Amino acid sequence: MGRNQLERSGVSDAENDTELIFRFMMDVDKLGYFRLWGTSMDDDVSERFLELISVRADGKPLQYITGEQEFMGYTFTVNTDVLIPRQDTETLVTEVVSIINGRGNKRLSVLDLGCGSGAIAISVAKMCENVSVSASDVSGAALATAKKNARLLRAEKVKFFEGDLFEPFKGRFMQEKFDIIASNPPYIRSGDIAALQREIRDHEPLSALDGGADGLDFYRKIIPDAHRHLKKDGMLVLEIGADQVGGVLMIAADTGEYGDFRVVKDLAGKDRVLELLV
Repeated sequence: MGRNQLERSGVSDAENDTELIFRFMMDVDKLGYFRLWGTSMDDDVSERFLELISVRADGKPLQYITGEQEFMGYTFTVNTDVLIPRQDTETLVTEVVSIINGRGNKRLSVLDLGCGSGAIAISVAKMCENVSVSASDVSGAALATAKKNARLLRAEKVKFFEGDLFEPFKGRFMQEKFDIIASNPPYIRSGDIAALQREIRDHEPLSALDGGADGLDFYRKIIPDAHRHLKKDGMLVLEIGADQVGGVLMIAADTGEYGDFRVVKDLAGKDRVLELLV
């Protein structure tokens, strides 16, 4: 019955979502699901299940219902204050980890700029031993979620800062500098927001999606300032839209502060990460 309702509402993977909602509600794994599914349920349990199915049918993302999302093999708490971490961003994390591993035993400092749920910063901290990791966001609510994830995942070495982009790292006489700055900024064109899936358009934070008329507003803010916060041979690692590499490279070229660059494709073969070396 739950699956049929989701199918009628246009949920793309109704069977999977029905199972995960049931497992979440009953707090059981897949084996427990098979043991319970099809057995009679108390009226209160049935009512609760149908309530959650209705919420999903209305377009609320499954991750906001269950309160979690898998990313880089870790389970992150998510809510409507943060963007749901996606597989595309795993490409960015994989590249950051590769850069760190490629520099031997040198202790490196990493900044996750606009950290949201903390998925990038925490994953890097968990996967790399010899790093210090900072994470910042303008949203106090998002930072609260990120800090919770750090506690739950025991990523004690991540330090959190509240403020707009680089503001927390601007001293009166000296700018704080890092070996690597990573960021997944908003890059959806404003005019494309209305055409997004309803799960994204109506439920995920618009501030984490809308990149302005051409999707490049945040790159125009980040790139001209980032070199001031990078050490010698430091690297800025950015997630980008699949058709934005040219525009972002032009912004970098206009600064005159970056040398070599590298474009990394995601698993679908689309341009997804741009690395800029100072």
